[in-house]
Amino acid sequence: MQCPTARLCAVPPALTVKPRLFRHLLLSLLLLALVLGCGYAGYRLSERAGIRALAEDGERQLELNARAVESEITKYNYLPSLLELNEDVRRLLQTPSNYRRQRVNDYLEGLNGRSGSLATYVLDTSGRVLATSNWREPSSFLGEDLSFRAYFQDAVQGKPGRFYGIGSTTGEPGYYLAHGLKQGERIIGVAVVKVRLDALEQRWQRARLEAYVSDENGVIILSSDPARRLKAVQALGPNTRERLARSLQYHWWALEELQPLARTPLGDGIEQVSYASATPGGRAPGRINYLEQSRPLADTPWRLTLLSPLQDQRRAAIGNALLAAGACALLIFFGLALNQRRKVIATRLAAREALQRANDELERRIAERTADLSASNERLKAEIRERRQTEAHLRQTQDELVQAGKLAVIGQMSTSIAHELNQPLAALRTLSGNTVRFLQRGALEVAGSNLQTIGELVDRMGKITASLRAFARRSDDHGQASLGQAVDAALMLLQPRLQRSPVQIEHAYAGATRLGIDQTRLEQILVNLIGNALDAMGAQAERHLWLSGAADGASYRLEVRDNGPGIAPELRGHLFEPFFTTKPGEQGLGLGLTLSASLAAAAGGNLGVRHPEAGGTAFVLSLALLAGAPAPEPSHE
Repeated sequence: MQCPTARLCAVPPALTVKPRLFRHLLLSLLLLALVLGCGYAGYRLSERAGIRALAEDGERQLELNARAVESEITKYNYLPSLLELNEDVRRLLQTPSNYRRQRVNDYLEGLNGRSGSLATYVLDTSGRVLATSNWREPSSFLGEDLSFRAYFQDAVQGKPGRFYGIGSTTGEPGYYLAHGLKQGERIIGVAVVKVRLDALEQRWQRARLEAYVSDENGVIILSSDPARRLKAVQALGPNTRERLARSLQYHWWALEELQPLARTPLGDGIEQVSYASATPGGRAPGRINYLEQSRPLADTPWRLTLLSPLQDQRRAAIGNALLAAGACALLIFFGLALNQRRKVIATRLAAREALQRANDELERRIAERTADLSASNERLKAEIRERRQTEAHLRQTQDELVQAGKLAVIGQMSTSIAHELNQPLAALRTLSGNTVRFLQRGALEVAGSNLQTIGELVDRMGKITASLRAFARRSDDHGQASLGQAVDAALMLLQPRLQRSPVQIEHAYAGATRLGIDQTRLEQILVNLIGNALDAMGAQAERHLWLSGAADGASYRLEVRDNGPGIAPELRGHLFEPFFTTKPGEQGLGLGLTLSASLAAAAGGNLGVRHPEAGGTAFVLSLALLAGAPAPEPSHE
């Protein structure tokens, strides 16, 4: 009794799982086959419906364009017989003379111009052209022997001459209408009118209609696609080609055959054909499928053929197939989801009891843990308060340090600024005294000139004090700054030093660039960097300062470089340390570079330094680049 159970328990677990995996794989393949079958059925049904609708629309198009072709080739039928009523034409055919020929030439020229035909001419019974409307042109038919033309041979026998061909003289295709001119019961000549039918081709091209007309020889004489013109739609035997070559109906054209890649009959007068399509780049030619419908034209042995592309129908069929496959897949998905939901509900019912037991145990542990977290939370709140107080104190200290740096820079420039202000003040004192005396004397013009000069000096002093106030005020870490305005403001503050020690400044940056930093703080950084450069070049005869900038991804790198003596290698590692300076005596506090680096870091950027091989020092300021932010307006206090 225990042996079967022992053998069953000894079966490896992997062998018991394989049948389940096999069932899942087989079910997936069956469902995939069902989806593909629905898609294929949708494609076939949609394709048949699309071809049926396209064929019905093609029948209407075929009938409409057939009537248009028949109307175009019959509207000139009356014109050749009209010449039979002209007395000058009859006299020329009976008794030719130069005077009568000229009268008929003029008459035919006017008639041809009014009718809009290509040419109108008269032949005698031997086929010689006696008079023609194009007698003035170098390619005139006058004197030509056209007895070999089929339309002449029919007309001289009293039959209507209808013929499409390429002119042997001009090489221009046209439709010829010939009529035998009679004197009583006797034919004394033939009147011929040559008309163009390319208006039909242009109309088809404007309508984006692919159609062609083939004549009794199976040669395409009219086509919306010029590449198909004068190609044979049926095989031409050697005898037929020799006959057509002798008649010069198609001049010297090779009459290549237009053979489709594939042809599938779909019904009475309807076929599905495939033609090769030219592809650019010398690649293998593609294939275009058409629905071909044709019908004969009345009063002519010609046939009109309409080609309707099947690409749109195929795309629509593929779309419908995808919809059908998607709908089938969606139904299968819903069925699987319902089955899975049933299993999930059963699993939830089974797991609810276990979950309840686990929940009770979890609540007990949560109660114990809550007490511990409450104590930890109180300790964390106290630490947070202490940290916020420390951060506020650090920020206040940093702001005071920045402000102290500004005031230190202003203090260093105070002598130059005082000298800059003393000159206009002295001028103001002199000009105001002179103005009073000139007003007493009545010299209003000179007094007005002095007052205008006083106003310009006041504006100059106002710009200097406004720049100082803007530079000295407190600001935030973040904001928007215009690079051009910041450079101009820094150079304005350093103008007295630049006047005492001329420096050649070269600019290579975009002034409209907007950076992610407060305007005043960017000006303070530039004042520190440019001031350091001026100090470094103080003992040189030639001073050069380069200001160059370029975008680097989402940042903008501005470089301030001088041609000074540079910094000794042993001192380079201490440049950004507080109170470190290379300036002699009490010229510097050693805080300029430290404050500049701190301001750049607070705005999310950085300040670095490089030492060019050519000499000098280059400080590189990197700040966030604002692509679409508006440039800030200059402040006025």
